[in-house]
This record gives sequence, C-alpha cells and structure tokens, in this order.
Amino acid sequence: MGKINIGRVIGGGLLAGLVINISETILNLVVVADAMNDALRARNLGPLGTGPIIGFVIFSFFVGIATVWLYAAVRPRLGPGPRTAAIVGVVVWFFAYLYGAIGLVLMGFFPGKVTAVATLWGLPEIILASIAGAAVYKE
Repeated sequence: MGKINIGRVIGGGLLAGLVINISETILNLVVVADAMNDALRARNLGPLGTGPIIGFVIFSFFVGIATVWLYAAVRPRLGPGPRTAAIVGVVVWFFAYLYGAIGLVLMGFFPGKVTAVATLWGLPEIILASIAGAAVYKE
C-alpha cells in the first residue's frame, strides 16, 4: 500500500473545491436566492455579506481537499476510479451536507423546503466534485 500523494490531494482537492464553489454559486444566486433571503429576513437577519461568503468559498476548498484525501485513503481497498470517487462523494455528502442540514431544520433555523432543495442539490454536486478531484489524484 503506497503513501498518499499530498500534492495530488491538494491539486485534486482544489479542483473539487472549484466544482463545489461553482455549483454553490448557481444554487445560492439562482435556485434558492429568494427563499434564502425570505428565511433570513424572517429571522431578522440581513443578506449574507462578504465575510461569510468568503468563509464559505474557503471552506468549500477545504471540503474538496478532504474529499480527495478520503478518496486516496479508501482507494487501495475499493480500487481507483469514478465508482470509488462517487462512493466517497456520498459519504462526504452525508457528513458535510445532510447531517448539518437536518440540524438546521430541527432547530428551526431554516425552513425544511429550502433546506431540502439545497441538501439534495449538494448530492450530485459533491459526487461530481469527488470524481473531478479523483481524476487528478495519482499515487
């Protein structure tokens, strides 16, 4: 079993993060923009400013890097390729998207419909990001 190629993890992770950021931009500026602003307004919160947006962009790159690292870690057991990357994407979606979204709904912070749309959007998003990042990874 070889060592994880950290340089390729970072390179693939940055590509995966770019895919996530592009997808999230479309989601938040087009798909759920009005519903998100309504939900924020209902809670006496203003629209997201530059600081939180920069945080989300940076964090998306970290999620991409972590996703490709996980792919590299499970690759010796599941084999290289898009199938393994897709499995990793589903695992990351569960922990990074679904789990947190359920918490937001249970606490009453966001309406279920908006959260469901955003969370379901995230499944193909992270699977595609994982496959793209995995394509860059080589040991």
